[in-house]
Amino acid sequence: MNDIKTEIDYGPLAVLIGVWDGDRGEDIAPEPDSEENNPYYETIVFEAIGDVTNAESQTLVALHYRQIVKRKSDDNVFHDETGYWMWDAERDTVMHSLAIPRAVTLLAGGGVRKEGNALVFEVAAKLGDPDWGIIQSPFMRDNAKTTAFTHAITVAGDELSYMETTMLDIYGRSFEHTDKNSLTRQG
Repeated sequence: MNDIKTEIDYGPLAVLIGVWDGDRGEDIAPEPDSEENNPYYETIVFEAIGDVTNAESQTLVALHYRQIVKRKSDDNVFHDETGYWMWDAERDTVMHSLAIPRAVTLLAGGGVRKEGNALVFEVAAKLGDPDWGIIQSPFMRDNAKTTAFTHAITVAGDELSYMETTMLDIYGRSFEHTDKNSLTRQG
């Protein structure tokens, strides 16, 4: 893995590579009659995996990541996510694919911009969007449908913060499920 990091230009994704820990997470999730606030801590690991060529005309660089989130109240894992962050330099596009073991996957797209000394990654996906879409099992579609997703990550040096919003149709209403945290690069 270390050879891959030095041989390939990961563009803006390079700032994500590493192990990140944060203990100031706030999850606001839907409940049948209201909402639930779950304080959490987490680890996110971003690993450089190299580049790929699609149809001999598009080159992407990619990072694989895994995010493990535990409730502060009981130390139990309540979110386990894996996926990829990809950069298409020619098209100036950032892509984020993810899967969670609730039978939901998505591909979000967007861009990256400089804000002072920080890089800000912003991606989005919507149900039915032909480019940046959401796939879910029949059960989830019928009982807890994800209709939209936005994710913004800000990285400045060894500090990373994010805000993620998932729009859900659940319990007979639309709900904005949000997660946010601030993390520090380890090592």
